[in-house]
Amino acid sequence: KQWYQRRVRGPKDALIAVAKHFLSSFEIQCGEDTKEQVVYSMGYIHDGVAEACTKYFERFRRSTHVTPKSYLSFIANYKEIYLEKCKQKNDMAQRMNTGLDKLNEASESVAELSIELVGKEKELAVSSVKAEKVLADVTVQAESAEVAKQEVQKIKDKAQAIFDSISVDKAMAMEKLEAARPALEEAENALLTIRPSDIA
Repeated sequence: KQWYQRRVRGPKDALIAVAKHFLSSFEIQCGEDTKEQVVYSMGYIHDGVAEACTKYFERFRRSTHVTPKSYLSFIANYKEIYLEKCKQKNDMAQRMNTGLDKLNEASESVAELSIELVGKEKELAVSSVKAEKVLADVTVQAESAEVAKQEVQKIKDKAQAIFDSISVDKAMAMEKLEAARPALEEAENALLTIRPSDIA
């Protein structure tokens, strides 16, 4: 069996019983076996400190000691630190999830804008072909040059409008990507701050 499962006598029994009393209803994210290890560890650690105090006195003739009150403080501090660490872990997880949600939202928006840009680029290509054809016809049909010129100008204006629209859409896409960048960096930083001991 493990060391924490060995039967003990004397003060250790009482220390373990006290720890079990205060931790039995305290929720720890682990199995019952692990929680039992924690309870036994409390008693062993405090008993070890008391033994160290005795040896310290025997060696240096200086008195230092632990009391039942210090043991209760030890248990209370453990619970406080545990809750604090759990909150830190949950906060980091929440920030990471928020960053990932914003990144996904930005990616979806960029994908939609990319589809729109492809469609408008096709329209621009068709308009360019039409403009070239009209220009070719103008060179052949000199008598209708003025009419053809006006038609070409209309097509050019339409092409310019499509081009301007594409520029605006591209600017919107870059703006959304830049807006999502801090959230991504925050999610990456949250991942880097998580240590194995935080999620153990």
